[in-house]
Amino acid sequence: MSDPQRPRASLRTAVVWEVLKDALERRAKAAGREAAAAEGAGTAHGTLDVLDTGGGSGNFAVPVARLGHRVTVVDPSPNALFALERRAAEAGVADRVRGVQGDVHGLFDVAERGGYDVVLCHGVLEYVDDPAEGLRNVADALRPAGTLSVLAAGLGGAVLARALAGHFTEARQALTGPEGRWGDGDPVPRRFTADQLSGLVAAAGLEIASVHGVRVFADLVPGVLVDTEPGALDALLRLEEAAAELPAFHSVATQLHVLAERD
Repeated sequence: MSDPQRPRASLRTAVVWEVLKDALERRAKAAGREAAAAEGAGTAHGTLDVLDTGGGSGNFAVPVARLGHRVTVVDPSPNALFALERRAAEAGVADRVRGVQGDVHGLFDVAERGGYDVVLCHGVLEYVDDPAEGLRNVADALRPAGTLSVLAAGLGGAVLARALAGHFTEARQALTGPEGRWGDGDPVPRRFTADQLSGLVAAAGLEIASVHGVRVFADLVPGVLVDTEPGALDALLRLEEAAAELPAFHSVATQLHVLAERD
């Protein structure tokens, strides 16, 4: 996955990055106001403590650190953490990015409970044994007024993709199966509808701020069309951004993004 700060190179992450960047900006301003009130100084942007669970090689962590924030990445893969270290060094943010080996079920063995302004949980809930427990853990990592960003596989996008590829039996199996899988060869253990994902987040004690559909069209449009048609990539990005907030398109998105806040 490409750097989400470069939409042309990362159409699949651009919508999530724009939502996340705005959330970081709001939280940083709030942190600045809180610090100014405590110190009697002028208002400034605050530096946030961000936890990226399952953050891998730093696709989001490094751009977040470029904004000036401190990022802790928790990931079970040593290879991914090695790549994270190299990537952070190349970006000049090694002093603001820390990688530790672990997962959401044992999160507080390696991370601080209630210690983070923003927590990212991207591409994690599909793979953990207990998504509800995982979400409770990442929610408990938040400070008061903290923000949680959850990105997970969407059911409808997989059903639509299998059907358009002519695999109708697999599409029906994904649609009707309890985990949203299309067969034994499906690499994704679990998928969610927007209501299911929002319900899990709410059950973890957080207030839903927004829900976005991600990769509504990007995975269905032939790559040759995007690569060869002048202006097609930018036009597709604008279409993705316009559709992302509309509930009608959440049901066919490849991924779902939920932004939530702790009171």
